[in-house]
Amino acid sequence: MTIVFILAAILMFGILIAVHEFGHFAAAKLCGVRVNEFSIGMGPAIWTRQKGETQYSLRALPIGGYCAMEGEDEDTGDERSLTRQGFWKQLIIFAAGALMNFLTGVVILLALYANVTAVNTDQIVGLAPELAQQETGLQEGDLIYKVDGYRTYLAGDAALFLQYADDTVDVEVIRDGEHVLIEDLRRQTYTAADGSSYVGFGLTVGAYAHEATLPVKLQYTWYTALDFVQLVWFSLAQLVTGGATMQDLSGPVGIVSAITEVGNDAPSAGVAWFRIFYFAALVAVNLAVMNLLPIPALDGGRIFFLLVDAVCLLLFKRKIPERYTAAVNTAGFVVLMGFMLLVTFHDVFKLVT
Repeated sequence: MTIVFILAAILMFGILIAVHEFGHFAAAKLCGVRVNEFSIGMGPAIWTRQKGETQYSLRALPIGGYCAMEGEDEDTGDERSLTRQGFWKQLIIFAAGALMNFLTGVVILLALYANVTAVNTDQIVGLAPELAQQETGLQEGDLIYKVDGYRTYLAGDAALFLQYADDTVDVEVIRDGEHVLIEDLRRQTYTAADGSSYVGFGLTVGAYAHEATLPVKLQYTWYTALDFVQLVWFSLAQLVTGGATMQDLSGPVGIVSAITEVGNDAPSAGVAWFRIFYFAALVAVNLAVMNLLPIPALDGGRIFFLLVDAVCLLLFKRKIPERYTAAVNTAGFVVLMGFMLLVTFHDVFKLVT
């Protein structure tokens, strides 16, 4: 089954990137921007068709696609070019790709939750004797709502946030429908149930099962998507603060490897495909969030320059010259590709070793 999972992972990437580009394409068409070509796949064309002003292409490599809009990088003089559109039309077009990725993730999750009978969240199922004696206010049975401000949407979130927390942490729980905030819970040595010692916060976290009625399925579909968004921001924060390193990053090769491992480790084919599609939803939401970061060459970078242009027009009655934004985007693209190559090399090295 390994080769099947690898092909599924590659196809997943291709579909998610094609969906992203379709978002730009649909928004451009709705906003009246001329689209010169919409391509599914990259590399040599194996099928093309001209319909109206747009060439539709199917290319040999199923690793993405692109939407070539008139005047995407510079003003070509065409009134229907992208650069000649107003602020709101450009904003919608730039953001549409990420929106489509996010919606794709939500749709996948909605399909996955359709047949579940219960959804799990984090609950305190045990307290170390030392913590119980401190009278912190925590009780067994408390549902964990937040850890240091991070919302614990799903089971496993609390353990993750506690693992990367500082030496003190604030925990917000729900008890009898009321929110209770426990501040400055300290990391120290505690006694485990078997008598051994460990360093932590003295909490034993378990799963609390909610019956998956239709409203609960809809609610937790949304919560899972929000959880994926939060995990991206949490991971970025850990990279900035040093809590995570390059060893924790994965590019396309690493993700394909992870999907294959997830599939092969599953106890049945049904569980394997559930996990793979869950992973696909995670990647889809990740693509949405990462693309909206204000990094040159990404959609978020274009939106950032769009906002800067709007401020410059308001204050100075002129835009930033296009040659400057084009130079920054080009430099950003080169740096981004270099970073991706570095991450890919690291992924391959991990596979080999």
